[in-house]
Amino acid sequence: MLVSAKEMLNKAREGKYAVGQFNINNLEWTKAILLTAQENNSPVILGVSEGAGKYMGGYTTVVGMVNGLIKELNITVPVSLHIDHGSYEGALKVIEAGFSSVMFDGSHYSIEENIEKTKEIIRIASEKGISVEAEVGSIGGEEDGVVGAGEIADPAECKQIAELGVTMLAAGIGNIHGKYPANWKGLDFTALAAIKDATGDVPLVLHGGTGIPADMIQKAISLGVAKINVNTECQLAFAEATRKYIEAGKDLEGKGFDPRKLLGPGFEAIKATVKEKMELFGSVNKA
Repeated sequence: MLVSAKEMLNKAREGKYAVGQFNINNLEWTKAILLTAQENNSPVILGVSEGAGKYMGGYTTVVGMVNGLIKELNITVPVSLHIDHGSYEGALKVIEAGFSSVMFDGSHYSIEENIEKTKEIIRIASEKGISVEAEVGSIGGEEDGVVGAGEIADPAECKQIAELGVTMLAAGIGNIHGKYPANWKGLDFTALAAIKDATGDVPLVLHGGTGIPADMIQKAISLGVAKINVNTECQLAFAEATRKYIEAGKDLEGKGFDPRKLLGPGFEAIKATVKEKMELFGSVNKA
């Protein structure tokens, strides 16, 4: 059964570890992540961007697939299904479809409009026991066509959003989506500490978890980050494993062209990547 992310993130914040949000793009992604979470006794958040939701046939389809896999695979660890960088309209749609968690990204609005819209999403979601993530400051890079400059969040604005009663807060601290460039300056821990001081016990979210050095991940967790998002790293691992399989001519051997065989190496690569992240984040045996 899908659960709100609230309890798992509060436990993570108190226990000084983080829960991974791993974005799903199809059945292989979802199955690999769920099995890895179960094998490692780790809570997990399945992230769905609006673009991926559309690609998979719609939010109702995604909910049906995830619920079906949880039942058929006997998944007993806490699983939350969460929209990633949801628009106001997108957030309302996933609430209706049966997601157990929602992100409304109002960071591109004025702080006044961000507050107004976030407050309304919280009101609607709380009636159904759904957790809510909000964002202040922009995350750098590109996500579903939305390009962020990587604006550092204002702690005062973070405090205003946190006081609305959000479950978790994403705040820009120099992190970006996708691959980090060679000249990346790293995470701004001075800003993160100020945001932590301003928001108190609200679990913080680190977007753009792909490629951040392990020591920075650990320091971010020590400063209140309880949820870390990973997507690009799984995509790269899947692509590399699939490429090797085809370049080795495995698809030409026997029935190697069968999609269940063709996608197998990528599936295993995702599992290995997710396990590595769960160990780094400290969520193993925390279910």
